[in-house]
Amino acid sequence: MNDMYPKSGRVILHVDMNSFYASVEMAQDPSLKGKPLAIAGDVQERRGIIVTCSYEARKFGVKTTMPLWEAKKLCPQLVVMKPSFEKYRSASLSIFELLRQYTEWVEPVSIDEGYLDITDCGEIGSPIEIAEGIQKKIFETMDLPCSIGIAPNKFLAKTASDMKKPMGITILRKRDVPQKLWPLPVGDMHGIGKKTAEKMGRIGINTIGDLAKANEVQIKQVVGINGLRLKERANGNDQRRVDPESIFEHKSVGNSTTLPHDSTNQKDLISILRKLSEKVALRLRNKGLVGQKIGVTIRYKDRKTITRSRLVDNPFSEAGEIHAMAVELFKKHWSGEGIRLLGVTAFEVTEKEFAFKQLDLFSYQKDAEKESLYDALERLQIKYGKNIINKGVPAVKSIGQPPIVTETSFSKDFFHNFSLKAGTINIPKKDEK
Repeated sequence: MNDMYPKSGRVILHVDMNSFYASVEMAQDPSLKGKPLAIAGDVQERRGIIVTCSYEARKFGVKTTMPLWEAKKLCPQLVVMKPSFEKYRSASLSIFELLRQYTEWVEPVSIDEGYLDITDCGEIGSPIEIAEGIQKKIFETMDLPCSIGIAPNKFLAKTASDMKKPMGITILRKRDVPQKLWPLPVGDMHGIGKKTAEKMGRIGINTIGDLAKANEVQIKQVVGINGLRLKERANGNDQRRVDPESIFEHKSVGNSTTLPHDSTNQKDLISILRKLSEKVALRLRNKGLVGQKIGVTIRYKDRKTITRSRLVDNPFSEAGEIHAMAVELFKKHWSGEGIRLLGVTAFEVTEKEFAFKQLDLFSYQKDAEKESLYDALERLQIKYGKNIINKGVPAVKSIGQPPIVTETSFSKDFFHNFSLKAGTINIPKKDEK
């Protein structure tokens, strides 16, 4: 069986759940099967956007991010349900627990997709047999369909899983790239959005093949340093390893909300920023994190969106300081036009115990006065453990208790929940493989 694996290189699977939210609803209520089903937000609060939909709905032209009113116009018989995040989180955790039965090298990348490195799984079966086993077991035990890509790297595995849906299994080798990928429009390539595709089109890069052969200096000028990485992907190259520890890496914590009505009332907008700041602070505290950069997102009534941020001297996690910094950014960059959406984000976050506070002329005296207290706390932690006293950080909840979430931060909080589960399993360190 080991002869079916490469002598060098890796074998990567990308498992992608099909219409995940809709599939979970149909699995729990079989009467929904065969019907055009859409999961969407509340129309009254202008969150009436299709989050996902069943394949039956897609036959009518319904698709993700489509306004609900437009979807109903295309498919009058469309069944619409609000998201049930607890159901989806529970199903997702069960899926990843199942995947870890095949290999400990599992990297979740969102609530409904993840990578597996099965290079050393020759004793279990061939790559196609393992993929078939995973697909069959998820479907038989949870009644949830998935598509799986098999490839020598993450980019090709992700691309392969998109080639046949639902319930597809696709093998994509590097030697297949010129024939199967290069003729496709560059906008179809994973990692390239509409705006990037338009920029590339202006310099004659219209297909993935064009990108694979593009002049590096030219592509870097148009798209930036990421253009070189995209060119590598277009040639089937991707050196990223499957990293089980990536779920523990935090980059940002944010919350946003769509306003019931477009607003130019500064008092109301600042009040909304306060509520968003409180939610961000709560999530930071729940995770024991602090931020180093504050950001504000403003979306106007014409859907034009701007995000502005700035680094601060000292790490932050309290609602008051987050709100003050967010308001300062907001007042500086708001044009005065009607606002549709507001967001507050803490960037460059790190675990509180590792954060280093910069001491300047204004904070030195204040910190010096607390030095004896810090020394006492440190001695207690050395003697009784670092968790004996934690300022402002609540005790970690048991695994059975989900973290507090909001609609716009669901996936990131899912990773926190998953990390609690994964924490009970021996996760290998990066240098072990």
